[in-house]
Amino acid sequence: MQDAPKPQHSTAGRAPRRARQAAAADPAVAPRAASPAPSPRAAGSPRKPRSTRHLADPGGDAEIAGVAITSPRRVIDPTSGIHKLDLVRYYERAARWLLPHLQGRPVSLVRAPRGLAGEMFFQRHNGRAPIPGVTQHEGLDPGHPPLITIDTLEALIGAAQRDVIELHTWNAQVPDIEQPDRVVFDLDPDPALGWDRMIEAAEMTRDLLRELGLASFCKTSGGKGLHVVVPLVPLAPDSGWADAKAFARAVAQHLAACAPTQITAHMGPEHRKKRIFVDYLRNARGASTAVAYGVRARAGMGVSVPLAWDELGATTGGAQWTLHNIDERFAALAGIDPWAGYAQSKQRVTAGLTIGLEERSR
Repeated sequence: MQDAPKPQHSTAGRAPRRARQAAAADPAVAPRAASPAPSPRAAGSPRKPRSTRHLADPGGDAEIAGVAITSPRRVIDPTSGIHKLDLVRYYERAARWLLPHLQGRPVSLVRAPRGLAGEMFFQRHNGRAPIPGVTQHEGLDPGHPPLITIDTLEALIGAAQRDVIELHTWNAQVPDIEQPDRVVFDLDPDPALGWDRMIEAAEMTRDLLRELGLASFCKTSGGKGLHVVVPLVPLAPDSGWADAKAFARAVAQHLAACAPTQITAHMGPEHRKKRIFVDYLRNARGASTAVAYGVRARAGMGVSVPLAWDELGATTGGAQWTLHNIDERFAALAGIDPWAGYAQSKQRVTAGLTIGLEERSR
């Protein structure tokens, strides 16, 4: 990602050059290099699992939600012993929480046909091996195949059967694709920082947004950091992606101006040293963010988990919850919605808010 506007068909996390060259042959599928295992002392790195889950199925194929699951015993993550069927069953259990965050939003997928140790693929279209149950949307990505949405349990399980691990969603829904209905701030730390610094940065972001009259919601990224999400009424027809990104950039720059030794609005390791990068580039057209309750394709298989703000101080890392302990979180959510009020938010971002922030940051 970079500060210059992205091409319309770009994604929020670009593949290496050899992967982009491979994608030219099939624009629906782009290889992505496998993620290295995180340092055991890095902020937000996954805890060592207490035990390895054992599959109930003795072998052979399985069927979940009417979808045949092939190679269910294939190990996805050698570091934790997680199998393909573990992932599929998780998405089946998580569907009641996850699907509301997927429905109607174009989705980008990270596939790992050979597990985390093999090459991965970043995919925005259905490709040569269609995922059963996905909805295709013609004309949303001009010059490219239809974008896809995952709106049902069948489509979610079908994606997992096709070795999809990560699910990333756009900041707009299909009926109003040019009018974003949320702004996302990805707080990405220097791995050397302690987790307490992450908590402080998220609370600073929340407080600034609250000062602007905007409610925000927090979730772990499933990786190193935290995501702060601002739900919006879809921007007016005379506004759009550029306006959402300009507002997000103004927030990030203001935070960096207020706390220059803690926060940066510039990407790149030289700027992030001992700082937290407030990534506002997730708000460009075509950019996407890991979905709430989605799994990350990283050692330990962390899960992006929504939090109530009063829970944040007790968290220990961006990958605190993994496929090994996520059911503990679900049990704690019985009758509780940490993002209560999210769907009912009727907030708007105006040009005046952006201009005011820009002036205050000078």
